[in-house]
Amino acid sequence: MTNNKQIVLTYEGLKRLENELEYLKTVKRKEIAEKIKQAIAFGDLSENSEYDEAKNEQAQTEIRIVKLERMLKNAKVIDEEDIDTEVVSIGSKVKVLDLEFNEEVEYSIVGSMEADPSNYKISDESPVGKALIGQHVGSIVDVSVPDGIIKLKILEIKK
Repeated sequence: MTNNKQIVLTYEGLKRLENELEYLKTVKRKEIAEKIKQAIAFGDLSENSEYDEAKNEQAQTEIRIVKLERMLKNAKVIDEEDIDTEVVSIGSKVKVLDLEFNEEVEYSIVGSMEADPSNYKISDESPVGKALIGQHVGSIVDVSVPDGIIKLKILEIKK
């Protein structure tokens, strides 16, 4: 499984992944090793659910470590200096007006690995992200959503 797809991250996203990797390698591995040691102390491993759980957790953690290492190896970090405030791109903060509800919303456009819609961090691959990428202040974009089409007017683009 050699997935060498480039991952686009903001500096904040890069730090979050690096911190998670460090935690898994230093803290989580030790916690799991201790759980396995305790489970072995219970004796018979053939019907030892604590041992099975700990080994399963260990496998999941190792898979996540490999995945994080691969993502970090293929990461392209967006330099804030390179973010153009004339046009929407990954790394932009975009204030839009929902023309139907007359509501202003500010989105951060991020790579798919950092998307967190509940915190208004939307992926460049999401319907809203795709519609906004490449647009300028004053543009009105139509976005296909499950409920139909929403119209957004771009009010501001910033870093």
